[in-house]
Amino acid sequence: MIRALGPDDRKDWQRLYQGYQAFYGFEDRPESFYDRAFARLMAQDPRDFHGLVAEADGRLLGLTHYVFHPNLWRDEGVCYLQDLFTAPEARGRGIARALIEGVYAEADRAGIPAVYWLTAEDNYPGRMLYDRVGQKSPFIRYNRKL
Repeated sequence: MIRALGPDDRKDWQRLYQGYQAFYGFEDRPESFYDRAFARLMAQDPRDFHGLVAEADGRLLGLTHYVFHPNLWRDEGVCYLQDLFTAPEARGRGIARALIEGVYAEADRAGIPAVYWLTAEDNYPGRMLYDRVGQKSPFIRYNRKL
């Protein structure tokens, strides 16, 4: 079942989000990082991030975070799916697809049909799914050198 992240989900959410952070090489995030992120997700600020979770048998198996933001090319704005993670033991069961479709449904409810996300080039398992549920962009991302 895909549903909105709630206050009682903190422990399982953090377990999943720590797994996501570790996947991208950030396994040493302090507790305060998770405190701030969860507080933002719970704040219900329409200009900030929202969370969905996949739950089965009372246990969270996946998460996604997304935000609606303005866009000069689309008056209605766009939706950025920032984080998507499925517990390793739950992979291959359609959970990531269901979470993406959950974000699509939330974007549709908000009247914002455009949803986009980024992934690592070497995230081949993820990209196999993304090729089925989305359309690869021809754009290349650059970041400011820090």
